[in-house]
Amino acid sequence: MTASAPALAPLRRTLAIARPATGRILLASLLGAGAIGASIGLIATAAWLISRAAQHPSESALGVAIVGVQFFGLSRGFFRYGERLVGHDAAFRLLAEFRVRVYQHLEQLAPAGLPAFRSGDLLARIVQDVDSLQELIIRVLPPFAIAVIVGLGTVGLLWWMLPAAGLILAVALLLAATVVPWLTGALAKRREQRFAAARGDLAASVLDLIEGAPELVAFGATGAQLADVHRHDAELTSIAASSAGTEGVGLALTTLLAGLASWGCLVVGIPAVASGTLDGTDLAVITLIPLAAFELVVGLPVAAQVLQRVRQAAARVFAVLDTPPPVEEPDVPAPLPGAPYDLEVRSLWAGYPGAPASALQGVDLSLRSGHRLAIVGPSGAGKSTLAATLLTFLPCRAGSARLNGTRLDRLAGDDVRSVIGLVDQEAYLFDTDIADNLRIGRRPSSDAELQTVLDRVGLSGWLADLPRGLATAVGHHGARLSGGQRQRVGLARALLADFPILVLDEPGEHLDPLAADALTADLLRVTEGRSVILITHRLAGLESVDEILVMDHGRVVERGSHDQLLELGGRYSSLWWEEMSTERHPGTVDAAPPFTPVARRAPAPGKGHDDRSITS
Repeated sequence: MTASAPALAPLRRTLAIARPATGRILLASLLGAGAIGASIGLIATAAWLISRAAQHPSESALGVAIVGVQFFGLSRGFFRYGERLVGHDAAFRLLAEFRVRVYQHLEQLAPAGLPAFRSGDLLARIVQDVDSLQELIIRVLPPFAIAVIVGLGTVGLLWWMLPAAGLILAVALLLAATVVPWLTGALAKRREQRFAAARGDLAASVLDLIEGAPELVAFGATGAQLADVHRHDAELTSIAASSAGTEGVGLALTTLLAGLASWGCLVVGIPAVASGTLDGTDLAVITLIPLAAFELVVGLPVAAQVLQRVRQAAARVFAVLDTPPPVEEPDVPAPLPGAPYDLEVRSLWAGYPGAPASALQGVDLSLRSGHRLAIVGPSGAGKSTLAATLLTFLPCRAGSARLNGTRLDRLAGDDVRSVIGLVDQEAYLFDTDIADNLRIGRRPSSDAELQTVLDRVGLSGWLADLPRGLATAVGHHGARLSGGQRQRVGLARALLADFPILVLDEPGEHLDPLAADALTADLLRVTEGRSVILITHRLAGLESVDEILVMDHGRVVERGSHDQLLELGGRYSSLWWEEMSTERHPGTVDAAPPFTPVARRAPAPGKGHDDRSITS
């Protein structure tokens, strides 16, 4: 392998993106060649017509040239329209297929594999960088193909008319098609290598500013974050300005070569006319053709710059696609066992990608159909890691987790997650209405079914107070709902999906103790008779579960019922009495719903009810 082969590998991989659209790219190039060929034909025919008309011939002698001017003038527009239509169709088809490929891989990475990327930078990669790949189809490949196709034909035409003129045009076009793009590409290489990354840094900084605005204001760090945004914006602006300067250099050199070619053809044409080698009416033709022919190469310097930019954008997208998923799907998944479902975990060791130590160390548990299991322990004990492993978001490093005797890693991930559902410690709500968020659980649900499931989780009174009911928008990440309301909507969505096994991961994490206890009690009530794994650091209400596991540093240190663990007098007992001894103020909890609601905002003057005020 030569020394340049490793450097060419990323370029080959970038160009390979266009392979599925080869046919459409070729057709677009041919149509583009027809458009520029028509422009050259128009210039040549018009030049001959004007020169011949100056000799005052009969009108019939000009008839063919007049028709030629009309033909080339009309066909140029048709060819150009066809090129744009076919080229953009190829680009959009390719983007659609490539974007689906990226999203499918992101689905395999989520959630354990995504922390390797900043959220704003990842957003820039899958939106802006992927969109940049269309430039490969529109502004990079067709211009070079068109230059080759029409350039050879134009040089051949001029060579037939006057070999010296053909040679001059060939040299000028060759310089404009090779040296000038190479020069602008070299000037832009280092800068364009930074463009995509700078755009990603800016997107990440802006997203951090928007998402973390409340915390930034609370800690007085808004100014520092704004300064970071301005710094990245200034860098991106500087790169764009330098890129425009390089484009200007390429255009200037191309224009210079076009002028030199035209003057050169004129210089060799005049003696040819004087010697009778060239007809006088053809002098204008060989002089003006180079000016029209340079339309072939005027976009090549920009194409060289764009290729550098596309190459870097593609490298950033490939970095996502090359990230191995935390859990490999089986080549031939085992069939999903039938209900009812028993879950068995034996000597399970698991951890997050890149972490040297396992977060779970030899965990054993058994969940029979219809039983409820609570997992308690301090933060960092491995409780959430266990939930992620059971949903096959993380791989088993050792040991096994089995569903009705079938190892989870032998089942398709979607099959596992159709049986085991997760209600996370911060239920994710999309920026749409309540009904759409609930129907993610089961798409064909009727409004009556949605109201029923909201009643089961204790939100019927709250829903009745909303002016728009189920059509009420919840805001970005459910910002218009209180913490308890978000958790209950998330639980309602899971109940609607009817998962045989529910994993409730710290449902009261962001609530005050009394509201968290009330929410936990309601969750246990509404999931009566269903297989449930409740992960919590709060112990109130655990008297009603069948078994409690106490975890610490990735290990199960105690197990048993509530009464058995209290009688044991170990870790659970000390945590229980510590929690019971904490001072409480029952009067601070609202009566209904059983979590603290957010105060209703007053409507804006003259606007009646404001949809932002959706809590009672």
